[in-house]
Amino acid sequence: MQKMKAAKYYGSSDIRVEEVPVPETRKGEMKFKVEACGICGSDITRWYMDPEAPKYFGHEPAGTVVEIGEGVENVNIGDRVFVHHHVPCFVCHYCQRGNFTMCETFKNTNIHPAGFAEYIRVPALNLERDTLKLPDSVTFEEATMIEPIGCCIKGLKKANPRLGDTVAVVGAGFAGAVHIQLARIFGATKIIAIDSVEYRLKKALEFGADAAINFIQDDVLSGVKDFSDGRGADIVIVASGSFEAIKEGVQIAAKGSTLYLFAPFPPGSSFPIDLNHFFFSEITFVTSYSSTHLDTHAALELIASKRIDSKNLITHRFPLNQINEAMQLAMKAKESLKVVVTMSE
Repeated sequence: MQKMKAAKYYGSSDIRVEEVPVPETRKGEMKFKVEACGICGSDITRWYMDPEAPKYFGHEPAGTVVEIGEGVENVNIGDRVFVHHHVPCFVCHYCQRGNFTMCETFKNTNIHPAGFAEYIRVPALNLERDTLKLPDSVTFEEATMIEPIGCCIKGLKKANPRLGDTVAVVGAGFAGAVHIQLARIFGATKIIAIDSVEYRLKKALEFGADAAINFIQDDVLSGVKDFSDGRGADIVIVASGSFEAIKEGVQIAAKGSTLYLFAPFPPGSSFPIDLNHFFFSEITFVTSYSSTHLDTHAALELIASKRIDSKNLITHRFPLNQINEAMQLAMKAKESLKVVVTMSE
């Protein structure tokens, strides 16, 4: 039996690269050799990961098709591909309403064993519904960002920014940097990045933010109002899973604005909101979880066309045997944006 290496999460500081059998390809499936896989914010979130530990993990892989099962026609051996780990059924109540990420099939489908492995078996549904061939202009490392950029696209569509809007992005890490670029594509006139880390604020300006506010050193509300003719932000994107970020987001939301929560919070989390203020200011609150087949297609188009600067979002690369170091760097998030794990030494 052939063996391969795969990373298994036992705890946030205990990631083990183990030898496991290379998965077998069945009818309608494919196997692909992983070239790179990105570290997602959920991978470094203990309340999300620990309850299921130990587990194989990683869900932003890109690689090369090495084997196809009987009946497979949409890919060939040698194709360079991205594979989405979740796909919907298309027929349930949620899918019929366009809420694909609420579909039970979506939540239960997955790749095997996971993204941080040398080889992955792709089930028939995932292969059929959200496996994308990569153009030559898109590197494997850039392709690892199709899924997370897709998540940002899905959420921003729900927030529905309009031409001329002022957009505030609270949390200027990787997701914040992506939202800054997308907000410009969606038509935002003014984009303000808000964070407490100077490295991230500097990067936000490089990715197109018009202003950067350090919420520890500066008066955020005054800064946003000065930049928006005294109104506040039309779209507030909370891209940080901290209560301080939510607090700042509520304060800077203008009348008639949308407060869009991108980052998840632990079960049982609550935050007091002045419902009188929300009602009479007609503030809309939206959330968005994961990405769909529609969003991954859109993300690939933006990456391939270079409308999204995906190359410079990657700040660090580690081989699989250094995944512990990669995870620790991503967890600190002080001087990094996207951390990518490659299968080559």
